[in-house]
Amino acid sequence: MSDSGIDLRSFVSAEQARDRGRAAAARVPVTERDRPAESPDRPSVLEFIEASNRGRLEQLVPLRIGRMAASPFTFFRGAAGLMAADLAAGPDSGLTAQICGDAHAANFGLYGTQRGEIVMDINDFDETIRGPWEWDLDRLTASLVLAGRESGADEHDCVRAARDAARSYRRTVAELAQLPFMQSWTAMHDESILTEAKAEDLLDDFKKAAKKARKNTSAKVAAKWTEHLDDHETGIRKRRFVSDPPILTEVGDQVREAVIDGLQRYAGTIRESRRDLLARFAISDVAFRIVGTGSVGLHSYVALLHGNGDEALVLQLKQANPSALSPFLPATSHRHEGERIVAGARSVQSETDILLGWTTVELDTPLPFIVRQFRNLKGSIDPAELSAGDLDDYGRLAGALLARAHARSLDPRVLAGYLAGEGADDDRFEDAMTRYAVRYADRTEADHAELVAAVDAGKIAAEPS
Repeated sequence: MSDSGIDLRSFVSAEQARDRGRAAAARVPVTERDRPAESPDRPSVLEFIEASNRGRLEQLVPLRIGRMAASPFTFFRGAAGLMAADLAAGPDSGLTAQICGDAHAANFGLYGTQRGEIVMDINDFDETIRGPWEWDLDRLTASLVLAGRESGADEHDCVRAARDAARSYRRTVAELAQLPFMQSWTAMHDESILTEAKAEDLLDDFKKAAKKARKNTSAKVAAKWTEHLDDHETGIRKRRFVSDPPILTEVGDQVREAVIDGLQRYAGTIRESRRDLLARFAISDVAFRIVGTGSVGLHSYVALLHGNGDEALVLQLKQANPSALSPFLPATSHRHEGERIVAGARSVQSETDILLGWTTVELDTPLPFIVRQFRNLKGSIDPAELSAGDLDDYGRLAGALLARAHARSLDPRVLAGYLAGEGADDDRFEDAMTRYAVRYADRTEADHAELVAAVDAGKIAAEPS
């Protein structure tokens, strides 16, 4: 065995790998995925909220609460840690993967590769960690039920979307287990995934989102959010951000310099050839920008860099907190939370942002951050706005994407052995997953109602977003 932990002298046959999965199924049958929604040791909603707000910027906490109080679906998006407490009390197959940790339906999106192709994949890794693959699928299926309820779909359509996601996951795993290793590893998530996942009804949604994504660039951000500022000493025509409170606000000189220092250190976490690329730019401005529900209240900055001529590059620096799942799983080997997120993304995604890296920014205290392109041909299909007829297609698509993501760190032959059951038509797995998804959606609606009641009673402050 080498220092890397890889043994290239021994080979595990397909049958041996499947036997490992079958043994796990004998210990923990797929039917055990149908279980109570909550752990008896789960914290109350207000206890969870209080704990999850520790370390956040106090002035932004009411905005986070306001977003979570907007609907059960948005509450769910900010409650990965609460669900982790519930999942930790449930059955565990013992088969681990590099999981997203927050694989709700809105965390699948479009982005551009370095060749300018538009692909679709998991696109949020704040909670990524090594853990039970089932946790991601439980979170996905429950979120589909909630998304359907928010869009006005009837319960049958919500249940069908969750069921189709679980079935698509199982069938995609079976297909990947049959492929050559190199082919399954490099499978891309472009438009063809819609056909593979039997989600053709989403083709128009995909094309519309892809069209918008192609316009989602640093140049567009610069045109919309910045103004020109002529530097008479150098003759260079730079740009600076125009404040748009509360979302985009200027920072003081001390924070600006700390962010620039952090970006210079970050260069050491990307490939050498990309350091040469980054070194051709220079920073024009830095601003604070509020981000999504789960990250509201954390430090998040955008840095505007100028390049060749009027070229602009916008990088995002986003504070990297420990994964909300970490209290319930074995400790990871990463000493830097930004490194954990970047390593997780590189492990799971077929292609990652070429400028993805991590750093530490010396503010009042040293804080870990990830760094990435702020707009990299990014786009999305909002599951909560889909018609009832398209929601199940989205479920099949997300289930297939999640299976491919897990298969990059967990041998799909092992997982296929676990999910095989009595054959291709054995649907006990998706039956169990769906019943739990509905049960957990009900639990989330009750949790959301508890939060809203606390806001109405003045126990906790909330601001509309």
